[in-house]
Amino acid sequence: MRAKDAYRLIVTRGGRAPALLADPARVDHVEVVEIGSGEAVMFWDRPPHAATKLARAIRADLNHLQAEEFRARWSTVES
Repeated sequence: MRAKDAYRLIVTRGGRAPALLADPARVDHVEVVEIGSGEAVMFWDRPPHAATKLARAIRADLNHLQAEEFRARWSTVES
């Protein structure tokens, strides 16, 4: 099963401004949710620019990896 069919990416910004204009002290949340159970399986709190980069990398892997490969790769990433 493809990762994009098993997981959903949710990015929650800590403010209204885009990452480029955001206050560096702001915290954005990046969350990967398992579609079948609806539970968060991975969660990161990052500054705005780092959260944008992280979300972009996760989206790329969701589209290219199998579900098991995706989970193995991203479960080792720490905040």
